Amino acid sequence: MSYLSREASSLPEDLWQKIDSAVVEAARNVLTGRRFLHVAGPLGPGAEVAPINDADALRETEKDGLLTTQGRKFAEIPVLYEDFTLLARDLENARQTGVPADLGAAVRAAEKCALKEDRLIYFGNAELGYDGLLTAPGTQKIEKKDWSAGENAFSDIAAAYAALVKKGIYGTAALVVSPDLYLQMQRLQPGTGLLEIDRVAKLVGGHVYEAPALGTEKALLVGSNAGNMDLVIGQDLATAYLEQKDLNHSFRVVESVLLRIKRKDAVVVFE
Repeated sequence: MSYLSREASSLPEDLWQKIDSAVVEAARNVLTGRRFLHVAGPLGPGAEVAPINDADALRETEKDGLLTTQGRKFAEIPVLYEDFTLLARDLENARQTGVPADLGAAVRAAEKCALKEDRLIYFGNAELGYDGLLTAPGTQKIEKKDWSAGENAFSDIAAAYAALVKKGIYGTAALVVSPDLYLQMQRLQPGTGLLEIDRVAKLVGGHVYEAPALGTEKALLVGSNAGNMDLVIGQDLATAYLEQKDLNHSFRVVESVLLRIKRKDAVVVFE
């Protein structure tokens, strides 16, 4: 039996295709981390651990004829999931009438799972020992001014960009902001005739991402090259079959992902 256990169901292939399309499209509309992070994988659902290297401390050491690697740890790739149910009568009605089945439950589950992925990327999980871009120790910090006034947003982001360069972080820089801060930059800059968001976007090469998972008043600038950070994917986002209970069909949107921060200096958090 495969990992997703689809052969345990009696559902037709065309319905699975519609579920897959709905789930992938819904998740794509929510996910932001994957838009700027290099993706390593998918490695497959059986991939349980991955190495996380500290790029500035990684080296081999030798003692008594034994070689070991410093600056490297191994972390479990956590599984994220969200369950949903499709009613048997709805599916039977769709089969009899030819009217497409309502897949709203699948869409909502995909959105929730995508938000879990982004929250893991940005906030990690302290209880389970996972660092997030906003919470990892050792990252750079910049005090955030009021981005609704003057050109504070542009000057803060310019200072963050300079902080990256000062630490030797070059290449692509990506700005990630919460929706409220994104809206605050949708205004004309006095004396320029330009929207502040346009000036900011030009500064970072167009790599500006609005992330609902951040909540409010959150922003960060990262050097997102693969040598600085990436996202390991074991099982890519997919829908598995759980069971048929009370005639209704239960499913699970599932994935396994792990953020790897290899250079903490490549993250600037606005506080």
